[in-house]
Amino acid sequence: MNLSRHAERRVHQESVRLLASEFPRLAPLPRRVLGALLARTVGNVHLFVRQDLEERGGDRPDAVLISTNGVFALIIAGERPDEQAARAAFRHAEERCAGITDHRGRVVPVSAIHPVVVVPGAGAGRTVRAAGPYWALPETDLARLFRREDAHLNRRQVDVVARQARTRLDGYTRLEAGLPEARPETAGLLDAGSLAENEVEAAQARPFDSWLTFLHPHQHAIVARDYSGPARISGPAGTGKTVVVLHRLRRLARNSTGPLLFTTFVRTLPAVHAATFRRLAPEVADRVEFLHLHAWLRRFLQSRGRAVRVNARGISTAFARAWTVHRENLQNLEPSIDYWRAEVDRVVKGRGLTTVDEYLRAPRRGRKLRLDARQKEQVWALHETYQAKLAERGLHDYNDVVSLAEEELVREPLTESYAAIAVDEVQDITLTGLRLLRRLAGDGPNRLLLVGDGQQQVYPGGWRLSDAGIPVQGRGEILRVNYRNRTGVLDFARGLDATNEVDDLDGGPGVVLGQVEAVNGGGECRSWSGPAAELPHALLGQIAAMPAPLGQTALIVFHHRDLVRCRKLLREAGIATLPLEDYTGAPDDRLKIGTVHRAKGLEFRAVLVVQFDSGEPSGGAAREESTELRNRQRLVAATRARDFVWWASVR
Repeated sequence: MNLSRHAERRVHQESVRLLASEFPRLAPLPRRVLGALLARTVGNVHLFVRQDLEERGGDRPDAVLISTNGVFALIIAGERPDEQAARAAFRHAEERCAGITDHRGRVVPVSAIHPVVVVPGAGAGRTVRAAGPYWALPETDLARLFRREDAHLNRRQVDVVARQARTRLDGYTRLEAGLPEARPETAGLLDAGSLAENEVEAAQARPFDSWLTFLHPHQHAIVARDYSGPARISGPAGTGKTVVVLHRLRRLARNSTGPLLFTTFVRTLPAVHAATFRRLAPEVADRVEFLHLHAWLRRFLQSRGRAVRVNARGISTAFARAWTVHRENLQNLEPSIDYWRAEVDRVVKGRGLTTVDEYLRAPRRGRKLRLDARQKEQVWALHETYQAKLAERGLHDYNDVVSLAEEELVREPLTESYAAIAVDEVQDITLTGLRLLRRLAGDGPNRLLLVGDGQQQVYPGGWRLSDAGIPVQGRGEILRVNYRNRTGVLDFARGLDATNEVDDLDGGPGVVLGQVEAVNGGGECRSWSGPAAELPHALLGQIAAMPAPLGQTALIVFHHRDLVRCRKLLREAGIATLPLEDYTGAPDDRLKIGTVHRAKGLEFRAVLVVQFDSGEPSGGAAREESTELRNRQRLVAATRARDFVWWASVR
């Protein structure tokens, strides 16, 4: 709540009086800190303070703060507390508050309680890293506990948590300053327009971020579970797989030493999830690396003095020149160069095959076009010529980078191993990438967590975890409740003709989007179809009538060439855009724009999907495979939206 300066002074005076009445012998530091926090309780903030604060020991936190930013357990200390004592104190708050439920039956997990040590002195607006697993905050930086951009609970949720906490926090007193009584001379205590501003903020809030504090009981159980070996989480779009991963990372970081790694094949996700994790777990944010898989590989190879040269245009040229040599042998089977490039990229090199005999025996999961031995030998010849063309130019493709990194790991493992590795969108990683991650994680409990959904696979080819030597029997989880998409959006996505039979990433029966339980009502989808000449008028008209801010909206296409067309259209119309590859989750007013490959794993209040008609492979099996892949990509695009989808089909 926004107060005038006069009102702030009155509230501060009330806070000082209340503290002096409740705790007359309170030391200066806790008096200053609690006075500042107490002044905040005129808004949607609840403060619980230890009744024995003046004779406090180290077995409990000094205060528990509940606000729209979550639940905070606070120790106010003149110097950094002993780590063991701090752990015991924070554990007390976790045990008291964990399990509090909201009106939807979701629970507050241990991983959602923020441990904070408030230390004396001035800060520089930055978190001070403590020796223990907590957030160390200078007293002058207390405002960081109330940053608007970190708010993720509404008033109802805060009140529900505070009401239940009051019955659980034995030995604590709830303190509240309250607004001064309205008098003629105190007119204008509230800044003009503050109530309207609060209403606007509430309308633009991101309620799907409430998972920072609340989890479904099934999600909570997975977060708290210990796995004796590699584990797998699968489930359709919107079921909260990444939510579980981030909470598990926080829990594991609190209870382990050494670095942790979050990685994925999708380049856009690490930066977005890193920013979210800093909101969820500021006390351990520097313990977890969020890095795109190939960025990690190239950094690792550079640290070992292994030079790699990856150039997308040069790689495409090398394959195109190899294709001209072998086109006559393969084009009658399938004339599309893209099909054969995927065969080499995802099957031959993606499975780490090194001889033609291995290729002759290898399964080709996900590939509809059957190849006999002679045809496979012709593909192998294409592969060898492609490798020669790369070598002529001193280039490496992405599969080469994986292979070089694994060779280096075999030669010399990491000096400091990771305490845990989480892999998101695992269904799109190659088999060689999986094997490398298995080696990188090593053996032991909770070391490797694989997360994905076969129905959202946007690249051709496939595998099972057993192919990579990753046993997950008895350590597999399937999520079945959709928390992201409103019913109208979910029903639209269910109507897309995506593959309706998938496995759980290891051959067992999986769950598809049509089988999930929906929990959010409402939502709207609109469709438009017309020639390319009419697209500008239709798209710009829809943008002008969007039910969500442009900053929380994404435009998604299926090919890079279509991205170029749409970006030009928007630029000429004066609409500010942000490429998805540059998106970090930070709020702004720009329309996000990118291909479906860059949109994977992200979510927005509204999504504009523009689908241009394109030529399909001519062969029956290849056409079937291409259509199946496109339908999965369409499902991914639609399920990025929480509230609204506009779908344009351009003829």
